[in-house]
Amino acid sequence: MTFDKLKEIITATVNCDEANVLPDAMLVPDVCKDSLDTVELSVALEDATGVNVPDDLMATFRTVNDLFAYLNKHGA
Repeated sequence: MTFDKLKEIITATVNCDEANVLPDAMLVPDVCKDSLDTVELSVALEDATGVNVPDDLMATFRTVNDLFAYLNKHGA
């Protein structure tokens, strides 16, 4: 998965400004407003990539890059 593809999924799912989706951006509050946004994002990522992103694991990701690294490590 490319970072641009991840950015596309994020902006379509949580309706955030594309300019906020940077590798160092914090998932909450820079990209996602709250934990409900992170749950919606994990479902969208699973649908788009086939990679399981459990909600409890999603809560441990601090930055967009943490999420990006996980997805790439698991074959997205």
